[in-house]
Amino acid sequence: MTELDADLDHIIPSSVLPPSWAKLVVGFVSLVCFARSYDGDFVFDDSEAIINNKDLRADTPLGDLWHHDFWGSRLSSNTSHKSYRPLTVLTFRINYYLSGGFHPMSFHVINILLHGGISVLMVDVFSVLFGGLQYTSKGRRLNLAPRSSLLAALLFAVHPVHTECVAGVVGRADLLGALFFLLSFLGYCKAFRETGNKEGTHSTFWVLLSILLGAVAMLCKEQGITVLGLNAVFDIFVIGKLNVLEMVQKVLHKDKSLENTGILRNGGLLFRMTLLASGGAGVLYMRWKIMGTGPPAFTEAINYNYYYSLNAWLLLCPWWLCFDWSMGCIPLIKSAGDWRVTAPVALWLCLIGLICQALCSEDSHRRRILTLGLGFLIIPFLPASNLFFRVGFVVAERVLYLPSAGYCMLLTFGFGALSKHTKKKKLVAAVVLGILFINMLRCIIRSGEWRNEEQLFRSALSVCPLNAKVHYNVGKNLADKGNQTAAIRYYREAVRLNPKYVHAMNNLGNILKERNELQEAEELLSLAVQIQPDFAAAWMNLGIVQNSLKRFEAAEQSYRTAIKHRRKYPDCYYNLGRLYADLNRHVDALNAWRNATVLKPEHSLAWNNMIILLDNTGNLAQAEAVGREALELIPNDHSLMFSLANVLGKSQKYKESEALFLKAIKAHPNAASYHGNLAVLYHRWGHLDLAKKHYEISLQLDPTALGTKENYGLLRRKLEQMQKKNV
Repeated sequence: MTELDADLDHIIPSSVLPPSWAKLVVGFVSLVCFARSYDGDFVFDDSEAIINNKDLRADTPLGDLWHHDFWGSRLSSNTSHKSYRPLTVLTFRINYYLSGGFHPMSFHVINILLHGGISVLMVDVFSVLFGGLQYTSKGRRLNLAPRSSLLAALLFAVHPVHTECVAGVVGRADLLGALFFLLSFLGYCKAFRETGNKEGTHSTFWVLLSILLGAVAMLCKEQGITVLGLNAVFDIFVIGKLNVLEMVQKVLHKDKSLENTGILRNGGLLFRMTLLASGGAGVLYMRWKIMGTGPPAFTEAINYNYYYSLNAWLLLCPWWLCFDWSMGCIPLIKSAGDWRVTAPVALWLCLIGLICQALCSEDSHRRRILTLGLGFLIIPFLPASNLFFRVGFVVAERVLYLPSAGYCMLLTFGFGALSKHTKKKKLVAAVVLGILFINMLRCIIRSGEWRNEEQLFRSALSVCPLNAKVHYNVGKNLADKGNQTAAIRYYREAVRLNPKYVHAMNNLGNILKERNELQEAEELLSLAVQIQPDFAAAWMNLGIVQNSLKRFEAAEQSYRTAIKHRRKYPDCYYNLGRLYADLNRHVDALNAWRNATVLKPEHSLAWNNMIILLDNTGNLAQAEAVGREALELIPNDHSLMFSLANVLGKSQKYKESEALFLKAIKAHPNAASYHGNLAVLYHRWGHLDLAKKHYEISLQLDPTALGTKENYGLLRRKLEQMQKKNV
């Protein structure tokens, strides 16, 4: 048992040290922390990655997953995020298939179980990191640090920064990436199992399998490939037993024995490093061939260093958590006099101190723990660091899932050191238990906030009141619920905080358009397209407003601009058709609506407008043909049934018309116009009693319908005349 483990004997009781018990405790605790999110909704990015992602549906070929990004867009598209995670999307697709649709519970349960499995796996990983690799004569690995590995795994299992990965379904990318990352690391450790850890010996099969698992991790989440770097660090410092301090001293003293240093003569190590480097380069090359790359962009280094310190703070004090840290949530540091400069300075002082201890300590056990702890903390974070390429965020809790393992390892080491040098061991134990309990409580509370968008977005207001995106999402959630007045307030605040926030302008312009506040809506939408000239949705909405203002030429130009920037835009073709119909350009209107239905065959409004226009212009045969075509594609659309029934009635196909009217009424029984038009059909057909019945139902549903009142009056007079004749 290691010295560190002995220092923790008063914190971890010996009764929970057997591996099976330790794993059971860790697994149970991890599930308790996040179980509250099991029946939550799809929230935030889940909508784009799952609900709107066509790659999950059975009619999308499986092969498309390898050419699309995480959000379902083609990798070659200019709008692609270049997030290439086909294996994660494949698990979403399996989830969708097994659950029979978009039922969020099954998606959430898988995430919770994945975190539980990873936390259990962490017991084995930490036992290697703390205790090293030693085997029995039968090749079974010894756990020389049961207390340390259990405590670190518990700290990992209950860390609140993991909530985004576990409670947000899109966090599965990080969970799967972490799972295969750990399997790759443990696989690399097994390369030395059968050799007894003899110098220069290894199992090439396990090394190659570890590289393969690293590639699988990368296909789940980009940072998975960094496991090859961690394996290299583990091999050099643990297997190769490199002592940097000793080597530096020999170099300074020109010691000839440097030439005989084991690590320089170790052919097995050099071979393994070659395999890792070649494997990593090959995987990255294949990824580059599939998805391409773009030139990086850089910003001020001081701000990136400040972001690193904020990530470190989230690990140290995960109380203030936010679903999105962009758009003003973290104001930029613009001068060296800003007090926040002290944060990155403190971070780097701590890191440099730990690195010096890791490389130069005379205690080999301390060197190994600090080196591997720092490796686990830093290496998986590198893809999100903006050092090698630009990423689309400044701070994101999800990217800390794997680095938190390194933090938990260093924290466990710190507790052991503190316990060793203090007589108040019970106080240290109380602090550890207090941290575990508080973190568990925070996980449970935070999981509840991720259950639906309203709670999630509102929870962010107190953490990031300057974040325009938070206000935007609160406003969008309110608008979706029909609370336009409150939504306007939040959209206005989003635009105030970020005057170039075109999506907030677009949504605010839409609401103002619906409230007939057309002048302000036009100003907002015009500003949005000035800021982002290729914003197709804003161009279309601007066209709708201009159409309402009777500025028809400007509206047509706006619609055409929208289509130029988004060629497959059925809604825009639909609105362009409405403009042409208002201008009595019937052929152009029909062509526009036909384009809409070609691009989106289920576009009910476009089909309906075609039928109605052809009906109104006397082209009954063509209207009937279009109506039948539409119903073949959308057989259960009651509005199409109603429109086609009207056409058939005018063509004196009464029986077929009646059947469609009745089917439409069955689907939508409270539509006054359906009953009214069926009454007109019966009136023409001579079924006067049925006509009277449906006129009366129609007027009960809508007493203000003048046409129905007039027709009902005519029918009553006719019935009275017939009654007099009979008398």
